[in-house]
Amino acid sequence: MTSAAVAAATSPDAPKTVKGTPRWGDWALRIVAGLVLLYLFLPIFVIVLFSFNKPAGKFNYTWQEFTFDNWTHPFKYPDLTAALKLSLNVAAVSTAVALVLGTLVAIALVRQRFRGQKAVDTFLVLPLTAPEVVMGASLLTLFLDLGWATGYVTILIAHIAFEVSFIAMTVRARVRGFDWTLEDASMDLGASPTRTFFKVTLPLIVPGIVAAAMLSFALSLDDFIITYFVSGSTVTYPLYVNAAVKAAVPPQINVLATAILVISLVLLMAGTLYRRKRIDA
Repeated sequence: MTSAAVAAATSPDAPKTVKGTPRWGDWALRIVAGLVLLYLFLPIFVIVLFSFNKPAGKFNYTWQEFTFDNWTHPFKYPDLTAALKLSLNVAAVSTAVALVLGTLVAIALVRQRFRGQKAVDTFLVLPLTAPEVVMGASLLTLFLDLGWATGYVTILIAHIAFEVSFIAMTVRARVRGFDWTLEDASMDLGASPTRTFFKVTLPLIVPGIVAAAMLSFALSLDDFIITYFVSGSTVTYPLYVNAAVKAAVPPQINVLATAILVISLVLLMAGTLYRRKRIDA
């Protein structure tokens, strides 16, 4: 390299680039990332936008004019409201049950060593990898063989069945980083195993449990395929929306969906701020 080239490369005014990475590569990466984010968030933007639309007919598919009337009457359709309440009920109850079962399974798999642990790991992953159509049909076959009428109870059992796996995998990732010597220290100081669990172990794995609960609740509220197989005549929010596509799509569907989205974002932000305060403290 000539002295002129060296001087040009070391000049303060020379453009600073990462070694081996051309500037056009950075711009291309940003453009691709922006397009991916647009692809992900565009449907959500449409849902929010059309919650303020005043449709000309029964279907809220074409933009007509801006209005707040939909938000002033979000529960205009009793069947839609009942379906949403049922979905929230199923999501809350199934998440509560699956959270206890999944957390205990996660702790047992990380802390204990027992015969058949590999098999348990495999069966735990199966609901995550199996197609929902197959799982829904299998659960329906099971319920029919047992002579159970499909409805609220079968929906609840089906949701718990696939939520346990998601919760166990999420909590296990948190438990793996746990310092078990803290439990030993607690019991050496005279605490019972039960008190040690509730005062030492549980508070330290709470972030993982909360994340698993939020994921489980969202999956239950959103589930359509498995619920479709085991619901019978019971109608949840996703099933109502699917049926409404053939008859009428009122803007209140978008209103309630937007409300759920806003509440979820608020809870996510509150959890993030709480974790930051704990870290700073």
